[in-house]
Amino acid sequence: MSEMQLSEIVWHTVALIPSGKVATYGQIARLCGYPGHARGVGHILKKLPAETSLPWHRVINAKGEIALPVGSDAERLQRQRLASEGVHFDKGKVRLRIYQWDGSSIK
Repeated sequence: MSEMQLSEIVWHTVALIPSGKVATYGQIARLCGYPGHARGVGHILKKLPAETSLPWHRVINAKGEIALPVGSDAERLQRQRLASEGVHFDKGKVRLRIYQWDGSSIK
């Protein structure tokens, strides 16, 4: 499989995450058929153009944290977008038991 084909699978899966829900990098990797490749998902999302409509902001790390540098413009944007969708942070973390997507829209 080419890098472009893998990217397209990741993009398609991320696009399925509903508003108000989050998924972890590892979860996306598993749903795409590549368990253990959470960092690869991160690298794919990092390459997205700034003007993308893909809801990249709904992907966080397994601790329930935003994986971007604290205080960076990108981190603030991700936090703002999640908050606007009703995702709440408790001590800097998203409660995955409440907000984690169950992957139910995967076909």
